[in-house]
Amino acid sequence: MLLDKTLIVIVGPTGIGKTSLAIELAKHFSTEIISADSRQFFKEMEIGTAKPSAEELNAAPHHFINSHSIETLFSTGDFEIQALQLMEDLFKKQDLLIMVGGSGLYIDAVCNGLDDLPDTDLNIREQLKQQLENEGIESIKQQLKIHDPEYYEKVDQANPQRMVRGLEFFLSTGEKLSSYQTNSKKERPFNIVKIGLNMDRAALYQRINHRVDLMMDAGLLEEVKGLQKYRKYNALNTVGYSELFDYLDGHISLETAVDKIKQNTRRFAKRQLTWFRRDDNTAWFEPNDSKAVILHINNVLKS
Repeated sequence: MLLDKTLIVIVGPTGIGKTSLAIELAKHFSTEIISADSRQFFKEMEIGTAKPSAEELNAAPHHFINSHSIETLFSTGDFEIQALQLMEDLFKKQDLLIMVGGSGLYIDAVCNGLDDLPDTDLNIREQLKQQLENEGIESIKQQLKIHDPEYYEKVDQANPQRMVRGLEFFLSTGEKLSSYQTNSKKERPFNIVKIGLNMDRAALYQRINHRVDLMMDAGLLEEVKGLQKYRKYNALNTVGYSELFDYLDGHISLETAVDKIKQNTRRFAKRQLTWFRRDDNTAWFEPNDSKAVILHINNVLKS
C-alpha cells in the first residue's frame, strides 16, 4: 500500500447518526464501510446493537457486521489484525475507505496499533473462562490485583474479558501486561482523516431516549429472552441487555429496566465523547452537516 490511500474514520457517541453519514460518504466516494462497533460484530445481537438496517446494508458494502458469534472470543487485537488484512485487500481496488464506530479501543487499534505482546497459553485462557463461569468475576479480580496491580487499577473492572486477559497474560508469561503497555503509536501505510460527530447534549440525550423506546417497540425484550442461554458470554454484559436480564431475573420492574437502559446509554455516550475528544486530529461536525464533512475531506485529500 502507498500513502496515497486514505482511511476516513467517523467517530462519536451512540445514537448520533454515524451510520447515516458513513453510508452517505460511501456512496459519494463509491467505497466500502468497515464497522468498528464492538457489539455489531455479533450476529446473535440485532436490535440492542442498533445495527444498520437491511436497506442501509444494501446501500453500501459493509464489513464486520454479523461477522462473529458471541460464543467466539474476538479481542481488540484480533480486530486489529483482521481489519488491517481486509483493508490491504480493499485498498487494492479503492483509494479511500470508511471506518465507523463508537468503540474507541477498536478505532485506536487500527489507527495507532496495539503493543506487540508474547503469545499466551490457550489452555490457561480456557481454564480462566471456566473459572469465570463457575466462580464469577470476583475471583479473577482478586488474582489480578495480586499479580498485576498496575493493570488492575487502570482496567475497566466492569469488563470481565479485559480482567481475564490481564490474568491470562501473567499466568502464561510470568510477566505483567502493564509492563508491555507503552502506548507507542505505530506508523500505518495509509493516511487517516478523523471526523467526529457531536450535537447539543440535551438533544442527543433526547435522541438516545427515543431510540431506546424504538428498540423496545421493535422487540428488544424478546431478543434478550432468546439470548438467555448465552448470557455468560462477555458480549452480553452490555447496556441494553444486562438491564433486561435483571428484569427477567425478577430483580427490577420492566419500567425500571428501560429507564436504566436510557440512563446507562446516556452515560456511555458521555464516556465516548470524553474518549474521542482526546485526539486533537479529529475535526468535529454536526451530524446532519454532510456537505461540510465532504468539503473537509476533499480539502485534506488535496493537501
